[in-house]
Amino acid sequence: MQNDIVLSMRGIGKVFPGVRALHNVDFTLRKGEIHALMGENGAGKSTLIKVLTGVYTKDAGTIHLDGAEGEVIIRSPQDAQNAGISTVYQEITLCPNLTVAENMFIGRGKGMLVSRRTMEKRAGEILDSLSIPARPKQQLGSCSLAVQQMVAIARAVDMDCKVLILDEPTSSLDDKEVEMLFTLMRDLKNRGVGIIFVTHFLEQVYAVSDRITVLRNGELVGEYEVKDLPQVELVSKMMGKELEGLSDLVRDDSAQFDDSTPVYEASGLSSAKGVNPYDFAIRKGEVNGFTGLLGSGRSESVRAIFGADRVTGGKVKIDGKTVKIGKPIDAMKQGIGYLPEDRKDDGIIADLSVRDNIILALQVEKGFFHPFSQAEAEAFADEYIKALEIKTASSETPIKSLSGGNQQKVILARWLLTHPKYLILDEPTRGIDVGTKTEIQRLVRKLAEEGMSVTFISSEIEEMLRTCSRLIVMRDRHIVGELRGTELTQDNVMRTIAGGGE
Repeated sequence: MQNDIVLSMRGIGKVFPGVRALHNVDFTLRKGEIHALMGENGAGKSTLIKVLTGVYTKDAGTIHLDGAEGEVIIRSPQDAQNAGISTVYQEITLCPNLTVAENMFIGRGKGMLVSRRTMEKRAGEILDSLSIPARPKQQLGSCSLAVQQMVAIARAVDMDCKVLILDEPTSSLDDKEVEMLFTLMRDLKNRGVGIIFVTHFLEQVYAVSDRITVLRNGELVGEYEVKDLPQVELVSKMMGKELEGLSDLVRDDSAQFDDSTPVYEASGLSSAKGVNPYDFAIRKGEVNGFTGLLGSGRSESVRAIFGADRVTGGKVKIDGKTVKIGKPIDAMKQGIGYLPEDRKDDGIIADLSVRDNIILALQVEKGFFHPFSQAEAEAFADEYIKALEIKTASSETPIKSLSGGNQQKVILARWLLTHPKYLILDEPTRGIDVGTKTEIQRLVRKLAEEGMSVTFISSEIEEMLRTCSRLIVMRDRHIVGELRGTELTQDNVMRTIAGGGE
C-alpha cells in the first residue's frame, strides 16, 4: 500500500565521465521491512546508496519519502540526515577514544549545550531499549566491532531515522555477533524502521530480509519477495546467466598435471580476515581457481596462502615439507608469487618506472642492501617487456602512464622474474581489454605446460572455465564445493554457489 512506503526512488540515473553508473533505477522501501540490495561488483549498489545519502548528486530521477508527492532534495549527507536517512558503514565512522554516550550525541547539539548527565541518561535509555550490551560511560574502543556498529545504529535511531542503511555490516563479525545484529535489526523492523541491507552473504539475506532488489551493470534487474526467489535464481540474476540452455565453453583439458606430492598443501588454514579453516592443495602444472560471488572469501583465501593477511591457524607444506608462512617474504622465499586483486593500491608503485616495478619482487628477495646494477635491471626489464609485449615508450616510463592492461603485464613480469613454482593471480584480467585478457589466459596455460602451478581467480565464470582444470567454490567464506572435469559448467558453478541447486 502507498501509505506503507517510506522511500521511493524512481528513474535514478548517474553518469561519471565515460561511465554510466546508474540508468533508470527504481527502488522502493516499505516501513518496517528489511530490504536486501544485491548485485555483483560494479552493479551500482554503492552509487545508488551515495545518491540517496547525498554523497553524489543524481543526474536523473526523483526521490520521495513517506509517500509524499513532493520530491525530497538531497544535496549532502546532512540533507539526508535531516530527512531521516542514516547510514552505518562497514568501517565504523565513530570515535573510539570517546565514550559511548559522547559518540551517540557528538555533532547533535543544534546550538544547544547538553549536560553530560542528561546525555548519559538518554544514552542509557536508548541502549537499554535496544538491548545493546554497552554502558554510556564506556569508551567505545573497548567494545567489540559488533557492539560499535550497534552504537552507530542506536545513534541513528535516536535521531528519528526513517530509513536505515546498513552497508556490509556483518563482513567482520563472527556468527554470534551476526545474530546479535540481526536481533537488533528485527527489533527496529518491528518499530517501523525501513532497513536497506547491503551484503554479499547469501545465507544472511535469506535469514533476515523480506524483499530483495537486484542490480546489474547499473540497471534494475528486478524486485522480489524473498520467499519467491530461490538462492540459485538470485545468483543467476546477479550474474546475468540463465540456468536453462547454457552452452559449455571450450576448455583445454589436454594439459596433465603431476599427481605426486603437492607443490603447496595447507590443512586448516585460516586468517584474521575471517576465512574459515580450509584444506587446499595444488600440484605441479595444475591451474585451479577459487570462485564465488564477491565477498565469498575467494580473495581472502589466497591472501592467507601468501601471508598477505595474518594467518591464525593451519599447517602448510611445500613439496611435502612443513614450512611457516606468516608474511609475504616467507611465501616468496618458498617460491610463491602473488598478483593482488587491487592493482592500483596493492600492485603497482605508481611513481616508479616500469623497470623498477618489474624488478621489485626479485630485489626484495635479494635484499635492498644488495641492489642490482643498472645494466642488470635494464636487462631484466627489457626481457619481460619483450616477452609480454608490454606497450611502453621505454623501461624508464612511469608505470602510471601505462594502460591498465599493460600495468597488469608489468606486475605479471615482476613475479615471473622470480621464477616462482606457484603463482597466484587474483583478478588478473579485471578492467583490461579483451585482447589482453586472451593473452593473459594463454600465458597462464603456457606457464602450466612448463610446470608452474597457478591459482587463477576471476569474477567471470566463462574465464574460469576456459582457464582452470579444477574449481573450488566458495560461499560466505566457506568452501562449499569442488568441481572438475565434466562437472565444470556454468550451471554447476551457480548451483553450488547457491547451495546445491535448490
